[in-house]
Amino acid sequence: MSEIDEQLKTKTRKKLKPPQSYRVLLHNDNYTSMEFVVHVLETVFGKSLSEATQIMIHVHENGIGICGSYTYEVAETKVEAVHGLAKQYEFPLQATMEEN
Repeated sequence: MSEIDEQLKTKTRKKLKPPQSYRVLLHNDNYTSMEFVVHVLETVFGKSLSEATQIMIHVHENGIGICGSYTYEVAETKVEAVHGLAKQYEFPLQATMEEN
């Protein structure tokens, strides 16, 4: 066996891991309207009216709810989009992200 064959034989392949995912969470408050939360879920997260309504009710009843799971950059962008819309409409709605 040649030296090149030996080098090729012992070379190991690195397996690529899927990117870490992050959950985006909405937090309930006493001022943001339910209609606005549904609007945010539809526009920022692409949820259907039915899905957005279910998530909004969950957030309202439990204080927090998951909007989706994304890569770090996408999750960060969605959190910023929520805060931008909330500021524009003068609501204190808060979104955060955490590792899955």
